[in-house]
Amino acid sequence: MRKISVNKVRSAVAALSVEANLVLRKDVLDALKKAYRAEKAGKAKNVLGILIENAAVAKRSGTAICQDTGMAEVFLDIGQGVSLTGGDLSKAVNDGIRLGYARGYLRKSVVSGPFIRKNTRDNTPAVIHTRISAGNKLKITLMPKGFGSENKTVTKMFNPTQAAAEVSDFIVESVKKAGADACPPYIVGVGAGGTLDKACILAKEALLRPVGKFNRKPHIAALERALKKRINALKIGPMGFGGGATCLWVNIEDYPTHIAGLPVCVSISCHATRSASRTI
Repeated sequence: MRKISVNKVRSAVAALSVEANLVLRKDVLDALKKAYRAEKAGKAKNVLGILIENAAVAKRSGTAICQDTGMAEVFLDIGQGVSLTGGDLSKAVNDGIRLGYARGYLRKSVVSGPFIRKNTRDNTPAVIHTRISAGNKLKITLMPKGFGSENKTVTKMFNPTQAAAEVSDFIVESVKKAGADACPPYIVGVGAGGTLDKACILAKEALLRPVGKFNRKPHIAALERALKKRINALKIGPMGFGGGATCLWVNIEDYPTHIAGLPVCVSISCHATRSASRTI
């Protein structure tokens, strides 16, 4: 059994809080650059250039990519051979968020409850997802989820007899309804299967898969390609200025489900889809 102090978790989460908010993921930045090179519409191309420049300025100056530094979602992949010592894991994660958001001068946007909306002043608590896996390592992934895009999340419980084409129409319509409100070009994460809550977690995990990497299942990969083409045909474009880049990528994650259901969740993420990972 390998012992890992929760103090290491706290330190890692603090560092990841800053990194994720200041340094745009390479796969996302590369996708923006690719979209810029391909864009023919003048206004859309200009906007893409500004987004690319914004990412460069954020990294160079040590300021946040976006003023909405999000609600922190923390994904913990804990090996069965790990023994966590020195305190409470959830507390360590939240202490790390508190420390990182203070250290990076990041906006604190979390309120104490959905009805008594008093700012907690330290961007805690985080939303923590845990998974037990093989091995003796602990992987931490932090995703600051801005609510301009989070508010555009859509879920639906389909009848199990409904075809993939109807699900595709729902996904495209979800992006169409979001319009330019969530700051495109988007990365569209889709979760399908399991229970409703599982589908929503799958949709978030889909946003963590690198842009340009298709689902391993051929029929899901084909659906991802088709959806990207249909979504870009909407011509919403970067920040709503038209052109061919409404979305940078579509990622779908699926899971076995019940014979009587087909839950689907669409989680839209903005052009500044941010996350950072570290393995201890």
